[in-house]
Amino acid sequence: MGKDKISVGIIGFGTVGTGTARILIENRDILSQRTGFNINLKRVADIDIKTDRGVKLSEGTLINNAKEILNDPEIDIVVELIGGIHPAKDFILQAIRNKKHVITANKALLATEGNEIFAEAEKYGVEIGFEASVAGGIPIIKVIREGLIANRIMAVYGIINGTSNYILTKMTDDKVEFSDALKEAQRLGYAEADPTYDIEGIDSAHKLAILASLAYNIPLSFDAIYKEGITKLTSQDIEFAGELGYKIKLLAIAKATPPVPPLVRGGEWGGEVELRVHPTMVPKDYLISKVDGVFNAIYVHGDAVGDTLYYGRGAGDMPTGSSIVSDIVDIARDINKDTTGRIPGIRSVKGAESKIKNIEDIEAMYYFRFSAFDRPGVLSRISGVLGNYNISIASVIQKGRKVGEAVPLIVLTHRAKERDVIKAVAEIDKLPVVADKTLYIRVEGKEE
Repeated sequence: MGKDKISVGIIGFGTVGTGTARILIENRDILSQRTGFNINLKRVADIDIKTDRGVKLSEGTLINNAKEILNDPEIDIVVELIGGIHPAKDFILQAIRNKKHVITANKALLATEGNEIFAEAEKYGVEIGFEASVAGGIPIIKVIREGLIANRIMAVYGIINGTSNYILTKMTDDKVEFSDALKEAQRLGYAEADPTYDIEGIDSAHKLAILASLAYNIPLSFDAIYKEGITKLTSQDIEFAGELGYKIKLLAIAKATPPVPPLVRGGEWGGEVELRVHPTMVPKDYLISKVDGVFNAIYVHGDAVGDTLYYGRGAGDMPTGSSIVSDIVDIARDINKDTTGRIPGIRSVKGAESKIKNIEDIEAMYYFRFSAFDRPGVLSRISGVLGNYNISIASVIQKGRKVGEAVPLIVLTHRAKERDVIKAVAEIDKLPVVADKTLYIRVEGKEE
């Protein structure tokens, strides 16, 4: 016999906590109609219980002691929304050990401590909901765990950090430099006072660790992800990319290599997985290159379904709250039917770490911006070094001649090995005809 009421406790009453509470309260009737039982927001805990959040809670609901939620025998589901590692991890582990199901939007915690958390949840027979940890209101976790379960996932490309995407959009549309675009993002509240996690690719890597773990059945592997931010990009790079037919996006990439053959029958795929976050040049006509501002988008290619794209708001009180309530309903349905554990969480797989490919072993096309002196024979010197490392040139742009001075020389290559690129750039940067360190950007898309 199922329960007619599922009780929920929220720890953290900030932006996302407020959105979650608002949805549970204002959409109580529709949730009841769709599920056949009541979802009761019994307690909300926060250090600040005086500030008016614009959400009307019943008397006694808002408290300042999280332990009252963790130890309340009537609360079935604990929602952790305080962020950070501690005390969030401690709260989650205590909830699990008290046989309570847990929902969290804490991507940093899951990416770095999630293997322990999921193992503990499996031990105690409870569920972890984490839809809101990646891409806010886009239900990408459900897509990979359920919607595309029949597929071998061949590639995932994600714009999953709205701050970086806003900055790159601003640089593209308004032709401003990175520092000015960042200041504007901070002024509008899209970037924190310390934006390091966003602009250095760390936030995207947290989310990629979660997506890759689901897509490839590997442990959460944040430390193994290659991370590179957008701070070195200039408006010139944006402009040159446009002339070559590309836009620059900060992409989180998970890719099966060698590519999984379509509809492989029998046996386990034994290839490696590329996990990387970095500025990427994407053809202008690709849908993902058209995703601008603070919006997120995730492209997933499955062997059966082919190309799919998921687009929406990656942050905010109501979009993220929507994903949290979706998890609450899923777990509440399982509790109601006494079928917890129906959909497994993230599991640790022995030896899977070895499947993650070193960045030096990947192959891609490349954009180079050399700072070269405007002298005869410079291009031949540079192309000679590239040729020695089996790097073939596809296109060249050189503008604004200044005889005897350094000017940007842009080279787009055919596919090459990253290891060869690293060696070639190190050698080129030592040439007397090169004035500054070379910038290179990986290029994704079909090679013509």
